[in-house]
Amino acid sequence: MPALFSVAGVAPGDVLNIRAEPDAAAEKIGELAPDAVGVEVTARTAPDGWGRVNTGERAGWVSLGFLAPQDGGALPEVSRLSCFGTEPFWSLDADAGGLSNLSDPEGEALFLTGPVQPGAGRSDVFGVTGGAAGRTLALAIRAAECSDGMSDRLYGLSATVLVGGTMPRTLAGCCSLDTAER
Repeated sequence: MPALFSVAGVAPGDVLNIRAEPDAAAEKIGELAPDAVGVEVTARTAPDGWGRVNTGERAGWVSLGFLAPQDGGALPEVSRLSCFGTEPFWSLDADAGGLSNLSDPEGEALFLTGPVQPGAGRSDVFGVTGGAAGRTLALAIRAAECSDGMSDRLYGLSATVLVGGTMPRTLAGCCSLDTAER
């Protein structure tokens, strides 16, 4: 299950290396600052092994020994999600319990959305619902490896968005835990 972490135990002036494979000898493909926060780990090799993160246009691995979990950094506590897809291109900046912005070929729309709800009897399924001016929005999130199909980035949440109203549609893609203030 994806979660947000902070870099911990890395000396000031040093960096946490991002490796191409979960191996300290693997090619270095990026780095994280010693004070980095909001680092999304999308998969793990083992509880105390390596965590997969995205850097640039690809995915890499960091040692979990240098990451500390952020309070409220996992679903259902995380309230902001960045969801997106291709064919057609769409994005949903979801602020559960606030305003969420959907952008797709039909235009942009704001929805008042409720909190993230865990799936009944499931620890890997979550939902967010909302509405505005005769339209409805339902976001179904599932913990599963997901690719945007345009880069080598790998995400840990798949998404299905159902929009109801005069132009009903279903959109599929990925979500990322979002730490950015809006």
